[in-house]
Amino acid sequence: MESLLKPAAGNLFQVIKAICSKAREAGKKLRLLSIGQPSGPAPFPARQAKSAAAMSPDQAMHEYQDNDTPGCPDFAKRFVWAHPGNREVLEDVKHENIAYLPIPGIKPMIAYIIESLGGWEDGESSDRVVMTTPGYPTPMVQSIMAAGVEHRQFDSFSADCGFLPTIEDIVSNILVRGDLLMLNLPNNPTGAVATAEWYHKICTCCEENEIRIFNDAAYAVLKSDPSVPNLAQIAPLYPNLSWCEAYSASKAGNMCGWRVGAMVGSADFIGDISRIKGESDSGLDAASAFGVIDLFENHFDVIERIRDGYAESRNKLIEIATDCGLELALEPKAGFFVMFHVPDTAFGQKVESAEHFNQLMIENTGVVGVPFKRVVKGEDREYYIRYAVCTENIHEIEDELRSAFTKIGIQNTASV
Repeated sequence: MESLLKPAAGNLFQVIKAICSKAREAGKKLRLLSIGQPSGPAPFPARQAKSAAAMSPDQAMHEYQDNDTPGCPDFAKRFVWAHPGNREVLEDVKHENIAYLPIPGIKPMIAYIIESLGGWEDGESSDRVVMTTPGYPTPMVQSIMAAGVEHRQFDSFSADCGFLPTIEDIVSNILVRGDLLMLNLPNNPTGAVATAEWYHKICTCCEENEIRIFNDAAYAVLKSDPSVPNLAQIAPLYPNLSWCEAYSASKAGNMCGWRVGAMVGSADFIGDISRIKGESDSGLDAASAFGVIDLFENHFDVIERIRDGYAESRNKLIEIATDCGLELALEPKAGFFVMFHVPDTAFGQKVESAEHFNQLMIENTGVVGVPFKRVVKGEDREYYIRYAVCTENIHEIEDELRSAFTKIGIQNTASV
């Protein structure tokens, strides 16, 4: 029997992995500046605490955690509060106005968040989700998969506005009660962060129009300046705003496979997500949560060293690439990514797309990145290449990278 699904290109990152596998089979030596998964094991304190928890004979440590964490009491609240700046705001918020939810990573929650809008329940309303591009593809794909959900992308999401959608763009896209504004700040792939002033404008607009806000804050703990606010530090000031922010442990060292995170938000939004989640999964792993909270509460200096190391590596990569002619799209303020404009020509030929440039780089230099594009009104406007600094030691391979980027032969870069 044939597949019941229509042909599709496949997940962006899985496609890149397949390209890499083919290149290796052909004998190509690769430098993986692509997938955002840190090299090596999780930080030692987290592994040690997780190991001890896993050996516990306590029933609660080994049972379904569902929408709670009996094996690691009050994990979601503790994890959210462990992120710099959150406790000072959230501990003053009335309990009935806010809620917390432990989650098995952020990615599977995207579908739950979209489903929590409720369009599927009444069979009539068409929900709208507005998001950013260039961006992580999962929200767009999940919106397409959800029947009756329309997804839109901001036209203003560009370097000119610091890769933050303008308030005018938001107003022109979402004005219907129950629509969802989906953000990713600090941003992947740009490294952009939001100011308190910007958050206040967005919260005011969404509260007035009864629009929900969700922010994927997976990289919040990797902000170069920890004083840059999270949504959770602004949104509680708007009592009628429906909002939610999600945090992940995955990138605070390599805990990607642990699938541990938490959400905080207005009680109504978290309540709706909890209902969907309760019908869809059985929760996270309690021993992993125990290891994560021990790291965040007792060894935060380890996370700070990891964060600072990424910042140093980002700066080194920017120096190398710009010296060789690549144009930086935005100076990153968080995470372990750097995004550049794709050049018009490379290796003596015209570049047709971001995917084409990435393929040329792999074939000619072995350097692997992730291609992105900015789409405005259905048309490709700008092409970008994103490089990560968490899988290779940038300082150790500096000469090799300089040689690789020099081979591109960049004369100029421009928008398509």
